[in-house]
Amino acid sequence: MAAETAPPARRAKRERPPAPWGRFPLVELIVLVSLVLLLVGFFASDIVLIACGVTLGSLAGLELSIREHLAGFKSHSTVLAGALTVLVVAAGYFLLPTKLFGVNLMIGAIVFGISFYAFREVFKRRSGGLGFR
Repeated sequence: MAAETAPPARRAKRERPPAPWGRFPLVELIVLVSLVLLLVGFFASDIVLIACGVTLGSLAGLELSIREHLAGFKSHSTVLAGALTVLVVAAGYFLLPTKLFGVNLMIGAIVFGISFYAFREVFKRRSGGLGFR
């Protein structure tokens, strides 16, 4: 009953944000392809197919997290900061010498802290001041 008395703008904000490509189930199809890759890779013992399936599935979930976060629907600050940290640490793994592994982890921790704060502030602005939802 309380949801019916809420103003229309308030009710519209609680709906999941639409995808830029409309009603086409792109994310769902990508998840299906990633599951097929995972199954084929598992039964064929092919680590490349498994890695491709995990990566594709992760990217599909990340897209949804970005869309919901930037629309102020749900806070995904930790997921987005973690994804950025994984990218930075992976780049550091390939670009820095092996003996600087601890430095790479410190850089990752700093990137996580700064990006978490930044993503949280973005969500606060988009959601009308709420830190989480």
